[in-house]
Amino acid sequence: MNLEQQFLNNSVQTYMVIAVILLVAFIVKRFISRFVAGLIYTWVDKKNHSELRKTHVHRLIVPIEQFMIYMVSIIALYELHFPASWNIHLFKLTLQQVVESGVKFFFIILFIRVCLRTLEFISIVLEEKAKLTKDQTDDQLILFFRDFFKVILYIIGFLLILHYVFNENIGNLVTSLSIVGAAVALSMRESLENIIASFIIFFDKPFTVGDLVKVNNFTGSIEKIGLRSTRIRTQDKTYISVPNKQMVDTIVDNISLRTERKIEMDLQLSVTTPAEKLTKFTNHLRAEIAKEPSVLNQFVFVSESGKQFHVIHVECFVSMEISLELFQLLREKLNIMAIAYANTHQIDFAEKA
Repeated sequence: MNLEQQFLNNSVQTYMVIAVILLVAFIVKRFISRFVAGLIYTWVDKKNHSELRKTHVHRLIVPIEQFMIYMVSIIALYELHFPASWNIHLFKLTLQQVVESGVKFFFIILFIRVCLRTLEFISIVLEEKAKLTKDQTDDQLILFFRDFFKVILYIIGFLLILHYVFNENIGNLVTSLSIVGAAVALSMRESLENIIASFIIFFDKPFTVGDLVKVNNFTGSIEKIGLRSTRIRTQDKTYISVPNKQMVDTIVDNISLRTERKIEMDLQLSVTTPAEKLTKFTNHLRAEIAKEPSVLNQFVFVSESGKQFHVIHVECFVSMEISLELFQLLREKLNIMAIAYANTHQIDFAEKA
């Protein structure tokens, strides 16, 4: 076979060299992609957990393989010379310009795809590591920045396509977009305020995911902190969204950060109740409450005496470590105990006026 024989302005030897390069690339692509994915994983996870590596490294292999094969193919085919008769015009563009634009377009698409998959890969590995900690803030922070950087990558890809495929001047485009962006920012002021508030929440940490909070007369657990709003699962099992600006500007009672829970009762007794019975009643309440191991501190005293009723005020403080169910049962027990004592000792409660 004559290796110097010409076919479409290229020798047979040139075609064979290109074929060998592509064949070698197909053979080694899996090894190179695994090596690159392993380097990225090692950079993200210094401890290099083998189970996490096996589970997540495969997410990067396919896009890296596709990008590598595309790069090698373009570099190899660039050495080919095609007949001048093929350089036809399509809508005032030569075939060469159309092909070059197509090559650049797919290069940018594959490059952004590799970046997006790398971002997802890093976020998944960091999520697995964050689950090992008790603090749920880092879990939510990873999801937040993953979505944020995804938007940035999409914008970068769009600008690269405009510049390299359609030969648009990005400088002028960015200037125009900045003017349009300023107008849009004015019309979307509340949304921008919520986005800024989300950063304040993440870095100031007045509450985190999983905290029990009370805001705007709603009490519930924080399930998600998003870019625009915070999602709360209320005690009624409803799911509400509160704009982040409100979560920053209003008073938020973080119940999870309380050191103690408080049980508070006001026993309104009839004005006919003698002082001796009031004294015995308060002493009995103090003694019975003191028997409860979960009660850390207590206050029992006659807070009011008047024409309509006498008031015995009761305050008990218990540890936040006990469950809400046990807390409610203790509250019920103390109320029933007070009623039982009053009934036994013929102490009447005040009637509504």
